[in-house]
Amino acid sequence: MNGQKAEEGMGKGVSKRDGVVQVILRLLSLAASVMAMSFMVTARQNGVASVYGFPLTLRSKWSYSYAFEYLVGVSAAAAAYSLLQLLLTGSRLLRKATVISSKRQAWLIFAVDQIFAYAMMSAGSAAAGITNLNRTGVKHTALPNFCKALHSFCDHVAVSITFTFFGCLVLAASALQDVIWLSKC
Repeated sequence: MNGQKAEEGMGKGVSKRDGVVQVILRLLSLAASVMAMSFMVTARQNGVASVYGFPLTLRSKWSYSYAFEYLVGVSAAAAAYSLLQLLLTGSRLLRKATVISSKRQAWLIFAVDQIFAYAMMSAGSAAAGITNLNRTGVKHTALPNFCKALHSFCDHVAVSITFTFFGCLVLAASALQDVIWLSKC
């Protein structure tokens, strides 16, 4: 009887299990966003590359690229959103209150989850393009593969991009769970 009462307290179509899954997805999204941001803001290195036999001093920092700045900004916003949703969902679960109180709220959460998933994909893609150029160099000019001289920088950026795409997948999974809940209503 108590289990049935707890189920009813979660709202129509939303079980306690759905709420727990949502908390786990929010934790994963928060962790992925914070890790993406952390690896990117710590990406900096000095090195020397050879261009036509002449040494070229290189300094690289994440803030030298708009694409990397975009990734940091989107990751920070996604982390803040994930934290907010985690706190709201977690507190409602602990109080045994309705996790999603209305269909309108579910649609709003679904839309915002999608917006952040697409923004994370966009940021990861923009950063990946710049990173690919850094790794391959520019073939028709003398610009070298900068990652040979700046391997630590490039490794930090690659890990950040990986976490960004993982965060995108987690937010997409959350949006999928929202759709499943909406289909039950």
